[in-house]
Amino acid sequence: MAAKKVIAICQSGGDFVTDKDGSLSYSGGDAYAVDIDQETLLSDFKSEIAEMFNCSADTMSLKYFLPNNKKTLITISKDKDLQRMVNFLGDSVSVDVFIMSEETAARNTSNMPASRSSRTTASEAVVPFAEQPGLLDVPVDTSIAIDQFDTKPPHEIPLSSVFPSSSHDDKHHKAAQQWENTITGVDQRFNSFSEFREALHKYSIAHGFAYRYKKNDSHRVTVKCKSQGCPWRIYASRLATTQLICIKKMNTNHTCEGAAVKAGYRATRGWVGSIIKEKLKVSPNYKPKDIADDIKREYGIQLNYSQAWRAKEIAREQLQGSYKEAYNQLPYFCEKIKETNPGSVATFATKEDSSFHRFFVSFHASISGFQQGCRPLLFLDSTPLNSKYQGDLLSATAADGDDGIFPVAFAVVDAETDENWHWFLLELKSAVSTSQPITFVADFQNGLKESLAEVFDKCYHCFCLRHLAEKLNKDLKGQFSHEARRFLINDFYSAAYAPKLEDFQRSAANIKGISPDAYDWVVQSGPEHWANAFSLGARYNHMTSNFGQQFYSWVSEAHELPITQMIDVLRGKMMEAIYSRRVESNQWVTRLTPSKEEKLRKETEIARSLQVLLSHGSTFEVRGDSADTVDIDHWNCSCKEWQLTGLPCCHAIAVFECIGRSSYDYCSRYFTVDSYHLTYAESINPVPNVDRPLTIPGGESSQAAAAAVTVTPPPTKRPPGRPKMKSAETIDIIKRQLQCSKCKGLGHNKKTCKDPNIILALPG
Repeated sequence: MAAKKVIAICQSGGDFVTDKDGSLSYSGGDAYAVDIDQETLLSDFKSEIAEMFNCSADTMSLKYFLPNNKKTLITISKDKDLQRMVNFLGDSVSVDVFIMSEETAARNTSNMPASRSSRTTASEAVVPFAEQPGLLDVPVDTSIAIDQFDTKPPHEIPLSSVFPSSSHDDKHHKAAQQWENTITGVDQRFNSFSEFREALHKYSIAHGFAYRYKKNDSHRVTVKCKSQGCPWRIYASRLATTQLICIKKMNTNHTCEGAAVKAGYRATRGWVGSIIKEKLKVSPNYKPKDIADDIKREYGIQLNYSQAWRAKEIAREQLQGSYKEAYNQLPYFCEKIKETNPGSVATFATKEDSSFHRFFVSFHASISGFQQGCRPLLFLDSTPLNSKYQGDLLSATAADGDDGIFPVAFAVVDAETDENWHWFLLELKSAVSTSQPITFVADFQNGLKESLAEVFDKCYHCFCLRHLAEKLNKDLKGQFSHEARRFLINDFYSAAYAPKLEDFQRSAANIKGISPDAYDWVVQSGPEHWANAFSLGARYNHMTSNFGQQFYSWVSEAHELPITQMIDVLRGKMMEAIYSRRVESNQWVTRLTPSKEEKLRKETEIARSLQVLLSHGSTFEVRGDSADTVDIDHWNCSCKEWQLTGLPCCHAIAVFECIGRSSYDYCSRYFTVDSYHLTYAESINPVPNVDRPLTIPGGESSQAAAAAVTVTPPPTKRPPGRPKMKSAETIDIIKRQLQCSKCKGLGHNKKTCKDPNIILALPG
């Protein structure tokens, strides 16, 4: 299909006149006709116009009216704008295009509304002169995001909405009047050129003019008014024999007499960052949209979302310190952790190019609490860090006697790899060395299956049920309908939780009824690692590795901080949790922790309805809905609940009450209040001066050595766009698939069905 041809009537040399109804008309000047189409490039179009009118293409501004709209001019500033102009014309075969130089645009501004270009294109609208004589208007960024341009012509936007009068009214002056005297004149001194430039920046905003640098180096700065012909100048250089910067010359007169300055000013991110820094300190969740709104309202400067977001990042770095410097502080930080918390393990590693590789920490209070009061049960999991340099956090968490989260160790690594997990396990073993075999609830991928068996020679690896179900669903994807997969996953979970072999076999048979392939997958997946009926490790009925939800929520609150501060925030959270739980548990008067005491009470109520058949020795028969055998000497019941949870089941409690024994004597010691006190007996101490510079006094060999190590940030950086957060909750793995209504196949619909056996019935 041939491209649509349009005749552009190019006009130049005339003036715009505002009619009574607010519409604009163009009178005078010359006109030429130029053929254009959707393939015409703006540079070629400008070159042809420049040749016709004998003018410069570089200073040329092109504008046009929308069809049936003589009140709003649209600016053509890129190829896409030119294509849109052709599309907007509909059936029209010609369009008036007005060619203006910067001087012409300034002269006509008072007679026409603000120009607008396509989305994110800076408008070349100009701002009327402020009331102060001799001063130009505030130079502001006039970027306007108009999403409607993709589908339909833009709505009319008056000049007041682009440059609200409040940018020059009391509200604006209230924000900027404090800067009116940041530049006072000749002989004013500054400590540095950056301080001088910052003062000049604020001075220009307060007095409403734009400027440009003629010279700007480490020895001198010469600045002039951006308006052509205006004599305003300022010259500053270093004061001889000092480090001070002094204004040597300044012409304070403006002769531009209200001629508007083209609004192309873009507020620097650093300047905006310095403005919002104090507010960000009070409101850490200060949103970029709110930043942009506040800057526009208070200073008349419009920012887009990206500018405001980057300004927030700069302000945050000014408040929190440099992300880059934080990596270099890791050696010192490790030494401070071990100094303030003796017995802790804190180590880091770099790559050959000195870039950050990984960091591991386990505080002495965590090590002691796990060894003294917690079950030999650890949950291994990871969470991504959406920080400036990304990375992942690996963690090992335990469960206290009240089933609360007890962080034992964590590591920050550049990526979640098999190698990093192996390294983490080696460091973990050195920290929590114990003679007891530890049960790990962890993923079976990422090399964990091999690394756990290699590093912890006496351990039990229980597969995380959540990860396993996700793999089952992924491996068999496309074979089942949504409803069938829902039953399949439910039966899989039932098989995992089944305490008895016959219950497991019943659930497995249900899976086989749905799909023999799924049954084979389940059988070959190693049920001894995940099914209660076969598992050798004591995981106390905890089936998934994402046990540490609270800890991961702490991570999500701190992941945007520099690495040392993020680690210290987690340390602070752990310190507060240990203290608060210690204080709370001092009020407990029961033998077991509250949650376990409640569980035992409920089982005791059930036990009262059961019948116990006495026998000689330690074995008893208990009858209720079923007949179960209890061996009190071996803490065993045929229902398996006692073995799985560590608390006596209702059958065992019925026996204890019958023979006059206390149920408390048959509860796992890890559920007692005494063990809970041991878990939280030690404290995590503060690590002062986390962000202090690396200035290590002489004589401290270990710290001096730490200071000599250079650590640079990892090469990976956060990609553009909104970070994708990993949900801490269990992922819904049962998602509905497409199903074709013709062939009933999965993964496509009737429009994309390619089944040759399906014949469409045509009309007639």
